[in-house]
Order: sequence, then structure tokens, then C-alpha cells
Amino acid sequence: MRLSQLFGKSIRAVSSEVKSKGLEYLIRGGFIRESSAGRFYLLPLGMRVQDKICRVIEEEMNSAGAQKMSAPILHPREHWEETSRTASVSFELMQVKDRSGRSFVLGGTAEEMMVALVRQFSLSAKDLPFCIYQFSTKFRDELRARGGMLRAREFLMKDGYSFHASKEDFEAYYQQMSECYFRIFNRLDLPVRSVAADNGYMGGDYCHEFVVDHPLGESRYLVSEDGSYCAHEDIATFIREHMNSSEQELPITVAHAARGLSVQAGVEHYGQPAWRQIKSIVYVTDTEEAVLVSIRGDLEMNELKLQRLLGCNQLRLAGEDEIRALGSFVGFVSPLKLKIRRVGDLSLTSVRNFCTGADEWHKDTLNVNYGRDFVVDILADIALAKAGDVTVDSKSKLAERRGIEVGNIFQLGTWYSERMKGAEFMGADGRKHPYYMGCYGIGVGRTLSTVAELYSDEKGLRWPEASTPFSFHLIAIGNDAKVLDYADKMYQGMMSAGRTVLFDDRDVSAGVKFSDADLLGIAQRIVVSKRLVEQNRVELYSRFHERKEEIERGSFVS
Repeated sequence: MRLSQLFGKSIRAVSSEVKSKGLEYLIRGGFIRESSAGRFYLLPLGMRVQDKICRVIEEEMNSAGAQKMSAPILHPREHWEETSRTASVSFELMQVKDRSGRSFVLGGTAEEMMVALVRQFSLSAKDLPFCIYQFSTKFRDELRARGGMLRAREFLMKDGYSFHASKEDFEAYYQQMSECYFRIFNRLDLPVRSVAADNGYMGGDYCHEFVVDHPLGESRYLVSEDGSYCAHEDIATFIREHMNSSEQELPITVAHAARGLSVQAGVEHYGQPAWRQIKSIVYVTDTEEAVLVSIRGDLEMNELKLQRLLGCNQLRLAGEDEIRALGSFVGFVSPLKLKIRRVGDLSLTSVRNFCTGADEWHKDTLNVNYGRDFVVDILADIALAKAGDVTVDSKSKLAERRGIEVGNIFQLGTWYSERMKGAEFMGADGRKHPYYMGCYGIGVGRTLSTVAELYSDEKGLRWPEASTPFSFHLIAIGNDAKVLDYADKMYQGMMSAGRTVLFDDRDVSAGVKFSDADLLGIAQRIVVSKRLVEQNRVELYSRFHERKEEIERGSFVS
């Protein structure tokens, strides 16, 4: 491709709202342009990068025995209603109606569609297992699009779905797919870590995110210092340290407490650490049930853990009037009196002589002990893990990391096949059984953006070989006719040899050419000058490795 003919020109500046270098360079270099918030054009350069990423993914998926196909983007709404995910997804479904009034959703993920397809076939155990996958545009009406293509409302995803006759067969394939993902991201020069995570609205019991450490990432996870444990903050577990187990239990008492409403106000009022307090919060589920939740004052509530424990899709904080109607006051709620379902964190057993509210205005209850003075209906892990916490095996401490999730694999089990009528196969026992399923996703645009963020410097992008839009960027320096003819013949020869080349044939200064070359970040740069022509040599510069050498011209045209 001659640069003079390339659609999508480089620009020198972008909006001040662009906060990351990778996104800035993708826009400035003419790889992408924004259409509307969270939706992007892929220009020819960006398309070439995306195609190369897709090729790597496709090759490795095929090697894992998966079969490529394509499903419609418009999903009949009734499929989503079968699984009740019209209400449970964490993003707002985009919905449309056709001229006949039939309702569709723009697919944000395609589990229902793939199950609806597979159940059209009368399959038996001998037809299993199999994995089908596609590259498909996904639509998610995110509340706030951010980070460019890192969190977009419309994006290309590789999504795969496997169908199995048994849990054991699935588990073997899950491990195979995990290894496949490591190969994909290794080929793309993305150093990923497999992070245990929550399945969320996807259903099933467990999943793993593939995360690239980067400060722009939205995935916060905890990893043990010895590397034996790694989990997303949504599910990370830890030991509750016993704070004062040698202290004797004291008689319970009620005291006047003209303090503020927060745990910190209690710290200041009593001159005691936050762990001395019980923090109690009233939540309301999506079925309008009020639930009292209590935790040690120095810990934060993990609302996702709580949501999973209660088996609800949504939670909200009770309002002041709702708390008054239950018989308490905001800031002075205690686990002692309210006659509603009560949930407590494991940390309630780690302190003697807690301080908590008294369900009366400006009154606290002192020397409260779990088991003696109160119990909860459910005692469980509902706390948010943090750096410095001790791992459950007591062998290490947790460190916090943040990164970009570029892929994920999910155990779905029979969550979909049990909810969608007819999603079953004929077993060897002559009976019908629901499929055991897995799901495997990679955000292609997010992967492209992650490469751009990870491999850029103060000058521009530095594409690795696996994702570079062209393998070579050919630059002729000066206006000497011999140099231009030499470069043009070299371009023609490289193209004939099957090499991908971007030839900067523009009539601009050397400074502009080199500046644009640094910005575009093509993996290998070939420079032709008058001196080099006289020696029948060229300068080869690796933008990715930042190395240069002079070599014989024939290396590129044979």
C-alpha cells in the first residue's frame, strides 16, 4: 500500500478528553475514529490489525477443535425470556421491533441463540462434545462508555460455546480452552494472568478472566505473594484475623452517643479502632425483601458476594423512611432487635466486646458479643478482600493488582439447557439429559486497544509482529530520482514476494516521514537514502525492539 493512497490520514492532536496514550495514538495515526460515544469506525489500518488478531484467534480455536460459524445479530426476545436474562443482565439490553411487531434484542452475548440452534438437532451422546464459535458484533448499552474501545457499547467479540454430555468431559475441555487462550495471548505478546472470577449474569458456577496488568484496567484482583492464589475482588477470600481473643467478655450496656453516622465518626467518638464496631446496613432485594447485613467496621461489604448469597439479581440500600419503619435509625442500626432476615460476615466472630448502634437515635450498645447477645440467620463470607489480608491457607498475604480483561472462559453447566425447553440430548441410557455447557469469549477491539496501550512510547505505537498492520514501512529519504526509483522497485519486489509493505511515497520532508513512522509503529522500518543506494544497502530499524542495522537490499526482494 502506498501511503499517499491510504484512507485515514494522521493528525497531530486529539481531544483533551482522550486520557490514554494508546487511544491517542490509534486516533492520531488513523486507525480508528469515534462515531458516537462507545462506537468506533475501524479505518483501513485498524482493520488490518483487527484482521491479524482474528487470524491468530481463529487458528488457535481451530487447533482446539472448535468450529467457526455465524449467528444473527438480532436475537428473538423470547429466547432471552426463556432464561429470564431480560431482567438479570448487568447492561441494558438494546431492543427493537420489526415491521410485524416482533421483539428482538441486539445481542450482547449469544448463549440463548446458540442453545436455540443446537436444540433444533436431534443429538445423542455420540454427537458430543463439540464447540462452535463466531466473530460477531455485540451491543451493550453501557451506562458510561469509557477508555475508548476498552469499554465500548458496540464491539467485535469472538464468542465460543461448547456442549458436553458430562461435567467431567467439560472440565477436561475447559482446561484445554484455558491453554488455548494462553497460546493466543502469547502469540499476541500480551502477558496475561488467569484470574478466578464471578460468572455474573452469565450463569454457572465459576469462570476465569484473562487479565493484562495495566493501570487503565477495570479488573481489580488479588494475588498471593507466593503466587498460589489469584482471584477477582468479586470472589477473593481471606482469613479474618482475631483481633482481641484474650479479652474477657464484658456485660452488655447501652450508652448515649451524640456522634456522627459513619464508622469513622465512631472511631473519633470512642477513640477506638474501626474493628471495634459492627457496621450494619439494611438492603432491599429485587423482591422488596429487607435484609439486615452486619460486618466488622474496618471491612467493606462485597455486595456481589451478598447478592449471590441471597440469590437475587439486584440490591439497593434501604431509605431513611424504610429504616424508620423497621424500628431503627440511620447510623444507629444494630443486629440486636430488627425482626427481618439477618446476614453476617465471618468477621463477627473475630472480636470481643463490639460497639454497635442501639436502634435508637444517639444511642449505642457496648460490649456486644456474637453468640452471646445475637446471632444471624446466615453467617458467611460477604467482605471485600484487600491488599495485606492473609490467604485462607494462612501461608501468604494478598497483593492488589489491576488490569484489562481481554478474555474469559465460563463454566455454564446446565444453567441454560435446563431453562430452555428441548435443550437436551439422548444419553446412552436411553434417557434425555440437558447439555453441560461452557462459554469462551475474547473482546477483539479490547485486545487491539490493550496491545496499543501496552506497546507505545512517547513517539507513538510499537506493534508486535503478530498484530502490526504491515510487516514493513518503507521510507525513501530526499528527492533524488535514483533513490525514489530504487525504493519504488524495492516496493514492487517485496510486494511480488508476498510481503506486506506500507510505502511512504509522499512528497514531504524526512522529518514528517519519520514522525509518522514512529506514530504508526509498524514493526519493521526500511530506510533508503542516497548513500545506501550507492552501496546497494538499506537501513532496517525494528520499531518494536528499537534496533537498527544496515543490510543488503536483496534480503527483501528475493
